[in-house]
Amino acid sequence: MNKIAIVTDSNSGITQKMAKEMGVYVLPMPFFINGELFLEDISLSQEEFYKYLTEDADISTSQPSPKDLTDLWDQILKEYDEIVHIPMSSGLSASCQTAAAMAQDYDGKVQVVDNQQISVTLKESVRDAQKLVEQGKNAAQIKQILEEKKYRSSIYITLETLKYLKKGGRITPAAAAIGTILNLKPVLQIQGEKLDAYSKARGKNRAKAIMIDAMKKDLSSRFSKAAQEGKVKLMAAYTGNIEEAAEWQKLLESEFGTEIEMDPLSLSVACHIGYGALAVAAAECL
Repeated sequence: MNKIAIVTDSNSGITQKMAKEMGVYVLPMPFFINGELFLEDISLSQEEFYKYLTEDADISTSQPSPKDLTDLWDQILKEYDEIVHIPMSSGLSASCQTAAAMAQDYDGKVQVVDNQQISVTLKESVRDAQKLVEQGKNAAQIKQILEEKKYRSSIYITLETLKYLKKGGRITPAAAAIGTILNLKPVLQIQGEKLDAYSKARGKNRAKAIMIDAMKKDLSSRFSKAAQEGKVKLMAAYTGNIEEAAEWQKLLESEFGTEIEMDPLSLSVACHIGYGALAVAAAECL
């Protein structure tokens, strides 16, 4: 049986320390801050990132260089026969397409999974891949199984501020100004390839209620069969405000009657939505 390694990127929320504990590899995502290159969880911590963000530093996301990618693969293949590489959603970054292109030179030894996941749902895909390795699946089979599940996840996110949507050109300055005056909180969704608008609410408590209601509807419709079989995992995420995140976690556990795993949202997402966001997610698991 082939020895298979699992690789993802730091958009999964898996830290370098967690990666060692799990027995997987995590490629750090690069950020340019005021023109200087930083690597997530290597030379850039969550705390440092939010400090730069609140200081209105010039922050831009990037993708790992092809050389960083192939250097990691080459090192891994000295010990393993195959690699399953699970990057963030191709709808949110070009890193997936880059990895797929580079993998063509590896004679099938590197299988790049494009299953449209990000943050906590990407982390769950890594866990699923590990289960499939334990079941004796090869890299190509794992890729196929994970990609068949690509739209079987759901994320809802609400924001503290409209500032970063305005900055990224997602809403106009006028809309941002009116929204701020009216205390409007958008609810965004990721149901596959990209981040889309879902709803908006007057105040964050109302936004939380909308997200809970949306997830309950998903569990009774899109995920009903898997939920009945106990194959849906609920998760939560946040950007920066850990105290508010703890309250959100308690509320979700009360509403859904189950333990909810809470993680920081990917910094690549946080860069576009800012400090104080809250999210709830579900993913069909194996």
